[in-house]
Amino acid sequence: MIVTVNPADGTKLAEYRPMTPTEVDQVVGQAASAAASWGSVELPARLEALTRLAQELRGGRDQMAALITAEMGKPLAEAEGEIEKSAVTAEYYAAHGQAILADEPVAIEGAQAWVSYEPIGLVLAVMPWNFPVWQVLRFAVPTLAAGNGVLLKHSPNVTGSALAIEALFRAAGFPPGLVSVLVIDEPEVPSTVERLIADDRIAAVTLTGSNRAGAAVGAAAGRAAKKSVLELGGSDAFVVLADADIEAAAAAAVRARFTNSGQSCVCAKRFIVEASIADEFIDRFVQDVKNLTIGDPTDRSVTVGPLARDDLRAALQRQVERSLAAGAVLAVGGRSIDGPGYFFEPTVLTGTRPGMPVFDEETFGPVAAVAIAADPDDAITLAAATQYGLGLSIWTSIPARGIALARHITTGAAFINAAVASDPRLPFGGTKQSGHGRELSTAGLREFTNPRTYWVA
Repeated sequence: MIVTVNPADGTKLAEYRPMTPTEVDQVVGQAASAAASWGSVELPARLEALTRLAQELRGGRDQMAALITAEMGKPLAEAEGEIEKSAVTAEYYAAHGQAILADEPVAIEGAQAWVSYEPIGLVLAVMPWNFPVWQVLRFAVPTLAAGNGVLLKHSPNVTGSALAIEALFRAAGFPPGLVSVLVIDEPEVPSTVERLIADDRIAAVTLTGSNRAGAAVGAAAGRAAKKSVLELGGSDAFVVLADADIEAAAAAAVRARFTNSGQSCVCAKRFIVEASIADEFIDRFVQDVKNLTIGDPTDRSVTVGPLARDDLRAALQRQVERSLAAGAVLAVGGRSIDGPGYFFEPTVLTGTRPGMPVFDEETFGPVAAVAIAADPDDAITLAAATQYGLGLSIWTSIPARGIALARHITTGAAFINAAVASDPRLPFGGTKQSGHGRELSTAGLREFTNPRTYWVA
């Protein structure tokens, strides 16, 4: 049985029976049939369904947010924000989908030519637990708008959320089977996903998760000659130059690192500060971190909840200990919290540098690594010293200077005087080991379409 656990106290929430291979095959067959039918539905009707979806999200916000908090420990206010962001995204595509998917005429002498964005069929989605609804909806909404179907393999520890998402789409009037959930036991996931990618009924695959899982899915998609979108790890740099507003930068740094208890690929993880203002920034940053409230995520005064699983907490502890052994300095926190639940102290390590786990690796939890740069050029070198390339945040009083520096660091997004975030109006995705492909905006809506050329002589 798949057992979901409340990470705030370690108690069992529910049990779910995994599907047998025969049941999986039946679900895939029904989903593929539903996707084929949905692709022939006129675009205005598909977009109208997104408006109903937004209404259902808001109508069921309290129940869905409570489920998210129970299954993975997200503070309740953040869980509610996740639902609202999903609703806003559905409304965005309902409003703009017609224009984005419209045929594009191409001027060619002697012929009438255009490009049409057509559905491709059933898309397999392998999704993570850290944003149980938002991660799914930011992929599913544009994919459905484009006329495709969704086959969801969610993380086992948020199985309740996965099934609630399936019910949500049914309540919004989407055809039965168009959004289908697979309940797969953890040991069976790799072989099942590989088999599904090879299945002719699956048109493409998207994964948000670890680099190891991404490598496996990307390889399987390559063997099957199918489109893949991979949103993988991140170790975003948060660069503070000497001319920045230090108070604003420090306050934003806390939000950028400790939102969702630090469990986000797009959280800032490496804080690179110019030497002349390093002491002041670190003092403010550490004090703000000390003021965070840790505890029961259903308590609205709590800002940092538990980690989602105990094994994740243990891995984070090892990263901290290995970094301290390599010369990092502990400014605050640094250890797991005794008692029920999977809590870890909000932690700041200073004196970090390349070669230390907290600098080189993705830290998925409330741990911030601070490095000091001699000057702006050194800050660029440190920010670029990573295998990842998801987001970048630069703080300076001269925005043009921040933009110029950002062009020397390869990432999927660069934010100046703001923390990195996703927005339905802008494409989201990474470079290097942070993956490939884009979600959201125009790129996300067209990602799983066939841009088909028409030429009429």
